[in-house]
Amino acid sequence: MSSTCIPYTAFAAPSALYADFLSNFASVARFYDYPPCAAESYARAAAAIDYPDERRAALVAALEHRNGASPALAALARPGTVVVTTGQQAGLFSGPAYTIYKALTAAKLARRLTENGIPAVAVFWLATEDHDFEEVRSCWVFNHEQRPKCLEVVPESTVPRVVGSIPITGDPAAGIIGALGDLPFAQEVVALVSDAYRDGRPFGDAFAALLAVLLPGYDLLLLDPLDPAIRALAAPVLARAVEAAPDLLAALARRGGELTAAGYHAQVHVEPDHAPFFLLHGDQRLSLRRGGDVYSSRDARYTTGELRDLAARLSPNALLRPVVADYLMPTVATVLGPAETAYMAQSQVLYHALLGRTPVMVPRAGFTVLDARAAKLMARYNLELNDILEGEEALAARIAAKLVPPALDRSLATAERETEAVLDRLRPGVGAFDATLGAALEKSRAKILYQLGKIRRKTARESARRDQRAAVETAHLANLVYPHRRLQERFYSILPFLARHGLDLIGRLYENVQVDRPDHRILMA
Repeated sequence: MSSTCIPYTAFAAPSALYADFLSNFASVARFYDYPPCAAESYARAAAAIDYPDERRAALVAALEHRNGASPALAALARPGTVVVTTGQQAGLFSGPAYTIYKALTAAKLARRLTENGIPAVAVFWLATEDHDFEEVRSCWVFNHEQRPKCLEVVPESTVPRVVGSIPITGDPAAGIIGALGDLPFAQEVVALVSDAYRDGRPFGDAFAALLAVLLPGYDLLLLDPLDPAIRALAAPVLARAVEAAPDLLAALARRGGELTAAGYHAQVHVEPDHAPFFLLHGDQRLSLRRGGDVYSSRDARYTTGELRDLAARLSPNALLRPVVADYLMPTVATVLGPAETAYMAQSQVLYHALLGRTPVMVPRAGFTVLDARAAKLMARYNLELNDILEGEEALAARIAAKLVPPALDRSLATAERETEAVLDRLRPGVGAFDATLGAALEKSRAKILYQLGKIRRKTARESARRDQRAAVETAHLANLVYPHRRLQERFYSILPFLARHGLDLIGRLYENVQVDRPDHRILMA
């Protein structure tokens, strides 16, 4: 598998904050404690960790319940071992492909740190507490003809509840084999998914089971925040967040103003009566609003003291969640996507107030995986990634232009240049003779050149119509690289790539993860 890398900012359109985080860190250094991907950052973050032995023992015991005994868990049990975290919502069939890229980045960074004298293990946070089932109940795959297909599950109840507890009904993997078509390794992939997504299994457990079978041998520990032992372990920091809520919200408001003043924007708008946590009531995650010393849910009210006593039932919001995770674990670094990294500029104030430290923010690996056909097409038409990201219509026009016979294309180009030169030579004399004629010449010049260009464009389109293959090739490239005008890694699940290239694709991706360079990699499989 060959690969090339390009800077993320060269092909994507990241937020100004994330762009500066990657390439102009000095301008955002006040919002993040450590530059990304720097050896000294990890050393400083590790030195700042003061993690109690009793919390380590409780964490190891809680993780063993889900993960079983493993070398990674044994390493975590040893004092001084730190954690590289990452995580993702419990998406259907592993969610978008970048879920796997996050996990591989964390695993590789943990191994790199260990080799460099900072013993580390990787932990994946299963975001089972999230309650937006609509966001995770579907995923996209493609077949051997590169036709996208949406797979989805329907909840048995419309009552909102935390995603991790929603049971699987029927056999959601049944539709996969037809969606993957004749991809060579489809049967193996379907077998793995069918085993993970069993009837009656909670959605979060199915997600975890698939990750475990896709990522064996990478020493990745899975953490489920719905686990009662984890909830009990997190209760002290959530209780502190309840007590400090007014100060925390004031700090978040100030940080939002600082980001705006610096030319950026806050990912989360914090309302004055906002609470940075939810209340878990059975399988439901209830919003809370704060008014003085009282918090209100949909149908109940709690004083600060009462809510503090319910800390084991609290669920942090997007800004507080990483703080809770890094209270639970001796986190040295966390692997994030672009939006999550931007969130951390706000979360920093919560870290400082509740933990007195932050981890290093590490950009996740990003990949565009090409099959042999796509690689050949890009070479044949001299295409770059950005050419495909212009959209299918623009890509079709570009390929059509390449299909114009070279001699004819040169002749048309020469005619345009020579005609323009002749008209330019006429311009001074005609204008001097009569201004009205000069203006008429300018209009005629524009029309003549437009018509010549139009002939050239029509020639290209006619060439494309004569070669039906061009349309098929355009669709293949667009559907693979930029489906529905979205980056491949954000649109497709990892499943169709495994079905096309084999389960060992995971290992080849891992080999191409570069933890010291936040670049996007194009892999020719």
